[in-house]
Amino acid sequence: MRRLKIIEHVSLDGVVQHSVDGDDFPYPNWNVPFRTPEGRDAVLAMHGERFDLLLGRRTYDLWARFWPTVPANPMADRLNAATKFVATHRPETLHWGPAEPLGPDVAEGVRRVKADDGPDLVLCGSSTLTSTLLEQGLADEVVLIVYPVVLGTGKRFVAEGTPARSLELAETQTTPSGVVLTRYQLAGPLTAA
Repeated sequence: MRRLKIIEHVSLDGVVQHSVDGDDFPYPNWNVPFRTPEGRDAVLAMHGERFDLLLGRRTYDLWARFWPTVPANPMADRLNAATKFVATHRPETLHWGPAEPLGPDVAEGVRRVKADDGPDLVLCGSSTLTSTLLEQGLADEVVLIVYPVVLGTGKRFVAEGTPARSLELAETQTTPSGVVLTRYQLAGPLTAA
């Protein structure tokens, strides 16, 4: 059975949005000033040598316009080679491949993909899908790449109303620019003390 890892680049106040994405988000590419070679290597290690992607439709479309045009490098090569499992109502338009639609019931589609043989799954950037996966208990691990910035506006890591969950710290690293990478294992529903 495949494991599912959520990896998100996030501000201290929980914002994961990086692009204008059709609204008035005032801070596109806010994480760029904090990028370092050490951070790149740490993010690559968190993804793993080989993985498939689980993406929402907006993230798929944004990445499909960008990653195939990037010169060869370890991250671009891994993302372009990965099978992309996409939450979409327009499967006929999945041109950045290999790609497969999850089907009309996203949670059931993810369960099916997790049950198949193959590399682990990585979800990045799809904030709506993140909440669904946590609510359904489908995520196995969460990696937060936390930047030393407060944005005050934008899409958050999880949606309001996402059920409470308990996580166990598995690993933490810090880059020279102050970015903290923290890996957690999902431990189940939060129990009140």
